[in-house]
Amino acid sequence: MKIRSKLAWTYIILLIIGVITISAYSILTIRSFLLDEGIEQFERDALSVALAAGSFKDNALFDDKIQRQAQLSQYEMAVYDKEGIRFLTFPNDAFEEVESYLSESLLQELEEVDGDPIVRSEENPEKLIAYVDLGQSDNAAQYIRISQDKSQYYAAVASIRHIIYAGMFFSIGAVIVVSILFARYMAAPIQRLNEAALSIAKGDFDKEIDLNRNDEFGTLADSLNHMAGTLRADNEKLKRLNEKQSQFFADITHEVRNPLHTISGALEMLELENLQPEKKTQYMVTAQKQIRRIARLFEDIKTLQRYDFDENFINREIVDLQEIVKEVFTVYQPLAQKKELSLKTKNLESSFVLADSDKMEQVLENLVSNAIKYTLTGKIEIGFTKSDEVVEVYVKDSGPGIGKEHLERLFDRFYRTDKARSRDKGGTGLGLSVVKGILNAHQSDIKVESTEGKGSRFYFTLPLVDENS
Repeated sequence: MKIRSKLAWTYIILLIIGVITISAYSILTIRSFLLDEGIEQFERDALSVALAAGSFKDNALFDDKIQRQAQLSQYEMAVYDKEGIRFLTFPNDAFEEVESYLSESLLQELEEVDGDPIVRSEENPEKLIAYVDLGQSDNAAQYIRISQDKSQYYAAVASIRHIIYAGMFFSIGAVIVVSILFARYMAAPIQRLNEAALSIAKGDFDKEIDLNRNDEFGTLADSLNHMAGTLRADNEKLKRLNEKQSQFFADITHEVRNPLHTISGALEMLELENLQPEKKTQYMVTAQKQIRRIARLFEDIKTLQRYDFDENFINREIVDLQEIVKEVFTVYQPLAQKKELSLKTKNLESSFVLADSDKMEQVLENLVSNAIKYTLTGKIEIGFTKSDEVVEVYVKDSGPGIGKEHLERLFDRFYRTDKARSRDKGGTGLGLSVVKGILNAHQSDIKVESTEGKGSRFYFTLPLVDENS
């Protein structure tokens, strides 16, 4: 059974029970009220009839006067003498099953109440019966019994009951209609939310739910929309990650295959019997060079893997960046001179930071070595730009620059602006990715400014600390 049907039936049953209960209670309350009012009126009428009956003279017209009074009052009437024996009734058929005398207990009770009527309903559940002691009467009558069917008092209840029944059936009909409409109103957003959830489960994250409601359904719709947006963004990230992963495996396969082919070729040449010594030396140098290239490749991959999974990737301590830059400068100055490049420093001064000294040296080595590799003529500059709280470290070159279309992915693993550039120059394609990973571990980031034909400027910042802290 659908939730709409369950809601409709639940409301219908509950409201019908409520309507029937209220209607029945109303009828019973009115019936009881009318009966109580009727009994009070019956007692008053009993006193009035008794007073009139006691005032009649004891003559030949006595019977006629009693019967006339019974007709006018519309009560059944019986008259008893001082002994409690009945001697007059009206109408006669109303007393065929009634004893012709009063019991001793009733006579005693009438004497004790001193003229007040006694209402006895246990004698006949369908009638109201009252006994009255006439006291000092002008005739032979001493006690009088009057009775009337209770149905006389329930006549008004019948009319009211019909009105209540009509209202009850009308209310039940209205309840059914309202319950069905309300169930549809309540179930409609649930159905829409279910359809949206199924669409999301099937991968349709672009569908948006617009309920325009300020209740819990509206809140749930907003939550589903937010979830769909999050899943959509995550799905896009996964797609990009999958593309990068596929490209990563393709690139690493290519990076390893090329030097392996070179090594294989060199080994084949070394197997030649008549190979000249200088050629043998050349092929051995080539094989060693390619082996070192593969070693660097896997060392870079290991570094990136540690950055991804090892929380202890860096060991921080207070270090002076000026000393690190001087060491890197000393190592790469000969390489720059060999290419007739000018490698200089600018604004170097003691700058203490909380960092991993070895990792910072690796960052600067990668940046400087890249600048030397890709700068054909001109100069390379390593410098600081300090403020009160941070120091900016930059490596600037006068190389060919980098196109804007490459800047966004420049630090992706194995990404190259020129597919053959790094391989020709012995690179692994992971240097800038390693730089980014190390700096991210230091809560910093590598940035680049570059214009094609005018060179590039790579830079990052680190917060300064007190050397004595």
